[in-house]
Amino acid sequence: MKLIDVTNSHADLVREQLANTDAQFVKVYSLGQTTVIFTGAVTHEDVIILNKNRRVKQSEIDFVLTKLLHLTVDDVEVMPGHNFVELSHLK
Repeated sequence: MKLIDVTNSHADLVREQLANTDAQFVKVYSLGQTTVIFTGAVTHEDVIILNKNRRVKQSEIDFVLTKLLHLTVDDVEVMPGHNFVELSHLK
């Protein structure tokens, strides 16, 4: 698996997140057909893993946590949805 930074292709999303949340940075990555949105603020970091065609796999969650947050699933709050998972970590 490989994360590819596609932040420049999502300028509107980044602009909205920075304007309407406490986020200090927003990065968007492609993981094949899966999109990863990584936001960081002073007190927390959030990752949304989204796949419009299927459920997010546990291996994708583990990979993203290791690469972006350097944490395991035990270190974050996991909020699953239908075709997405939100991961939240308090600093």
